[in-house]
Amino acid sequence: MVDETRPADSIFIGGGGEGYGLPQSLLLKYGNRHGLIAGATGTGKTVTLQILAEGFSAAGVPVFLSDVKGDLSGIAAAGSAEGKLHDAFTKRSQTIGLDLQYRAFPVIFWDLFGEKGHPVRATVAEMGPLLLSRLLELSEAQEGVLNVAFRLSDEEELPLLDLKDLQALLTFVAEHADEMSARYGLVSKESVGAIQRRLLVLENQGGARLFGEPALDLADLMTVDANGQGRISLLAADKLMNSPRLYATFLLWLLSELFEMLPEVGDPDKPKLVFFFDEAHLLFDDAPKALVSKVEQVARLIRSKGVGVYFITQNPADVPENILGQLGNRVQHALRAFTAKDQKDLAKAAETYRPNPRFKIDEAIRDVGTGEAVTSLLEAKGIPGVAERTLIRPPSSQLGPLDDAARAAVMAASPVAGKYDVAVDRDSAWERLRARADKAAQAAAETEARETEAREFEKARRYDGKTEAAPKKSASRSDSIGTAFAKSFARQLGTKSGQAIIRGVLGSIFGKR
Repeated sequence: MVDETRPADSIFIGGGGEGYGLPQSLLLKYGNRHGLIAGATGTGKTVTLQILAEGFSAAGVPVFLSDVKGDLSGIAAAGSAEGKLHDAFTKRSQTIGLDLQYRAFPVIFWDLFGEKGHPVRATVAEMGPLLLSRLLELSEAQEGVLNVAFRLSDEEELPLLDLKDLQALLTFVAEHADEMSARYGLVSKESVGAIQRRLLVLENQGGARLFGEPALDLADLMTVDANGQGRISLLAADKLMNSPRLYATFLLWLLSELFEMLPEVGDPDKPKLVFFFDEAHLLFDDAPKALVSKVEQVARLIRSKGVGVYFITQNPADVPENILGQLGNRVQHALRAFTAKDQKDLAKAAETYRPNPRFKIDEAIRDVGTGEAVTSLLEAKGIPGVAERTLIRPPSSQLGPLDDAARAAVMAASPVAGKYDVAVDRDSAWERLRARADKAAQAAAETEARETEAREFEKARRYDGKTEAAPKKSASRSDSIGTAFAKSFARQLGTKSGQAIIRGVLGSIFGKR
């Protein structure tokens, strides 16, 4: 019972029955105009996210989304044609004029911790000092020291790949704080120590697993299967959400990397990738103005690269106005108005929709039930559609999580199986600094041996009754900055505390190092 009036090249979102509006579809050509899925907990945001991901995938558009509650993995399996849930889905499908067909979708599972999906990593250099400072909650002075470390990494050809690379470089910076201060501005050992402590906390939270190689190849997020369906990259984030700043920073890094990598494509017939940013408020909570400004810039410009970004959050007020104004496709589930602030937020949300003379939008947003929403989707020429009360369509895939065996089977058949499983530790800052330290320490030892030999020779001459004055000890070049660091670094490597320091540590959102 497919409605022939629905536009072609679109994703059917939902429709109406008695008291509801016209069928609602998201036009693929405006899929890169970004969007918003908002509503209180338990109002149906996850199902809306699932049907949008299904729709884009079926249209051949790759999708990236995060599974923050652990219940989206079922998208890799077909829904069940039996049980009470099927009965409810069938009834709703009949109401909105949908011929519901159950099916699975191609999924690649990812997991920063490598437990529920393929490991996903980035290098410290790719993360950059701006995002790393945000992740570590550094002060302005500490961020300045981190920038010095990254600058030194570039100038001295000391690649920053994993945490121990950054740890070793920060040790070098601390050992030569006076020289660094004269060259780059004040660099204090206290600031370096504070960064090291933050890095230790990050390591204890599991953040060290994010950094290293093989780093994620973004092309693996933008593939289709043999049937032309866009693959859905699903990030297991239920455990990651225990470190919300790490979660938000990683997604922002991923978005910025896409912005840098992709070429301009203008206005494509359909997006090249759709990126869903769940729990979007975490991105903006306590974020400095400079970072919010950069997010706004990325959201504005990445559209021309064929990427659609959809923010999922409880309240539209969680998203800054300059970014909210760029979100053309909106699905607003219920907002509750228990307090004066809630009522103000509700009224503000209603003001952003194109009015519908049939109902008051603020009342509709307050009163819609679970699985219902007020929708406004872009129409011809990119004009916002009139707000409509909409019954959201049921998903075609399984509602709820996959079992462990099914997930393992999907991972085994994944196109990236084996590509990221084994970490690689290639020559980088830690190894190069250690090599310098070993070389300088050897030179220092040889110099000391020669001096010792000279002293013994002088003692022997004096013992033989000779009175010639021993030659004065010349100033040794071996006690240079490099040698001094070598001795210190070598000593640290040989101690348990030094090994612990090297074990734990951490960077361009908008310019790779």
